[in-house]
Order: sequence, then C-alpha cells, then structure tokens
Amino acid sequence: MKKWISPSLLVITFVLSAIGHYANWDHTLQFVLSAIAVVFVAGFLGRATESVAHYAGQRLGGFLNATFGNAAELIIAFFLVKEGLFDMVKASLTGSIIGNLLLVLGLSIFAGGLKFKVQNFNVTLAGMNGSLMIVGVIALFVPAMFLNTHSITEGETDTLSLVVAGVLIIAYIAWLIFSMITHKKYLDDVTEDSEEELPNEHAPSWSKGKSILYLILATVMVAFVSEWLVGTLESLTERFGLSELFVGAFLVAIIGNAAEHSAAILLAMKNKIGAAVEIAVGSSLQIALFVAPVLIFASYFLGNTMDIVFTTIELVAIAVAVFIARSITQDGSTNWYEGLLLFGVYVILGVSFYLV
Repeated sequence: MKKWISPSLLVITFVLSAIGHYANWDHTLQFVLSAIAVVFVAGFLGRATESVAHYAGQRLGGFLNATFGNAAELIIAFFLVKEGLFDMVKASLTGSIIGNLLLVLGLSIFAGGLKFKVQNFNVTLAGMNGSLMIVGVIALFVPAMFLNTHSITEGETDTLSLVVAGVLIIAYIAWLIFSMITHKKYLDDVTEDSEEELPNEHAPSWSKGKSILYLILATVMVAFVSEWLVGTLESLTERFGLSELFVGAFLVAIIGNAAEHSAAILLAMKNKIGAAVEIAVGSSLQIALFVAPVLIFASYFLGNTMDIVFTTIELVAIAVAVFIARSITQDGSTNWYEGLLLFGVYVILGVSFYLV
C-alpha cells in the first residue's frame, strides 16, 4: 500500500492542478493546487536524479539535476522575454541565484549537518566554484556600472550585454569540458568512494534506462506545473499587494527551484554533500553563466534585446549571496551551523525584498 501512496498523490495533484488551470478555477485555488503538485513532482524528480547519479556518478548526477531543474525556469523565462517582461525575468534570475546559494545550499548543509557532524567535499572544486561565482558577479556589475555612470549609451549597453553574454557562455562550456573531461578525477568528490558511506548506500530501485526516462518525465511535469503556477502570480500580486520584485525574486524563484530543493536536501541527508553542493552551486552558476546569457541572445533574435543591467538591489543581493556562500564552502567542509547562517542571510534578503 505504501508503495503506491506517493505515486498516487503525484498523479492526483498533477491532474487536479491541470484541471484547475484549463478549467480556469479561482487563481488562489490554482496556486494552492499547483504548489502542492510541485512538492510531489519535485520529490519525483529528486528520486529520479538520485537514481541517475548512482549510474553516472555524483558530479554528473548533480550537473544533470541542475540542468533539468533549470529547464522549467528557462522555458518560463523565455516566454516572459517574448512578452517583453524583462524586469520580471531579471528578478527571477536574481532570485534563482540567491535562492540556490542561500536557501537550497543552506537547507542542504543544515539537514546534512544534523545527521552527520561534519561533511566534506572536494576543496579544489569549492575554490573553482567560488572563482566562477565571482566571474558571474563581475559580469553583472560591469555593464550596470558603465551605464549608470553614463559612460556608455543604451545602444552600446545592448552591444556590451551581447559580448558579456557570449563570454559567459564560452566560459561555462569551457568549465564543463574542464570539470567533466580534462580534470574529472581532479575534482572527484572526496566521499564518493568512502567506506563510511556504504551503510547509507542503497541500490536504486529503477534500472538505468527507466531512471533516465523518469528523469525526463519528471522534468516535463515540473515545466507544466511551474508554468501553471506562475500564471496565477499576477492576480495574487494584486490581491495581496506584493511587489513585482518580491514575486519575481522569491516566489517565482522558489517555485522554479523546487526540484533542486528536494534533491539537494535528500542527497545531503545521505552524506552526499558533494552532490548537494554541485546541485545548489552548480545551478546558480548555470543560471548566471548560461541561462541568463541565452535569454539575452534569445531576446536579440526576437528583435528586442534585453540588456544584462540589473538593478542596484539585485546586484547587492547577488553579491551578498556569493560572498557568504564562497566564504562557507571554500574549505570543503560543512556543518549544520553554516547551513543555518546561509538560511539566515536568505531570510534577511527576503524580508528586505518584501518591504520594497
């Protein structure tokens, strides 16, 4: 009986969310149904990712989860770009970066730290991730600084945005080659072959082919549910008096990252902190170095270029998140208190955005 409870709830909540969306039920009810559905779909995606990671390895598994988790967000952001809602897109990108670095990483480290006193992962990987995060911050600060000081015109800002986007995409592709091919062993997780982990290891319940199929299916379900849920946000914003910045940076981002939340926390609680960090930090890097630049080029080909200039509030939030995340992860060792600190910073930023 227990075996079918979770799959049944997954299907029921997904179907109810779909009916609510297409039957045009009350938007608040739609929001609640979709939010519940996201929880179950995210759990399904987390389980599928863990199974794939067993066959592919923790690093590749973490990369796959970050990629599949961001797929829904990329799709949603693309439609927002098509509608010219650039401010909402930038706010959601900001929320994704700080959400992954502070909320996802923080809760993962905290949950894992409650079960294991100290968790370790590759310190070299931590240093490389920190450097890449700083590159992302620099790429966002430079265009904003030059435009706000009137050193360049708006037309030149679009050109600079395209150049920066191109450089970031190249940097990200080069990072994948470096971390997955040329220096794969160099960046292997320190606990991947540890004997201490054997008691917590369990053979996956799905075959390799079925795991990949379920991973794809779960991603498609996440994309649908996320889109339905985001469609209710505008009316909720008006009904409850929320700012567009708060909705984009926190509600949309939390919804879009629901998959990473569950998968990262689940892995951390199984003493796979390296994979959890790879999901949280890797997802932020993918947003900053790949998703945002792709959206810049997408807007260019759609005939209305979205610049890469973020507001001062968004830049400060990203810089703060990168600073504290890099500070905590740079030694390759984590504990529950460090996770609590990350979550605390997220709460501070959340309240600040809410009051804007």
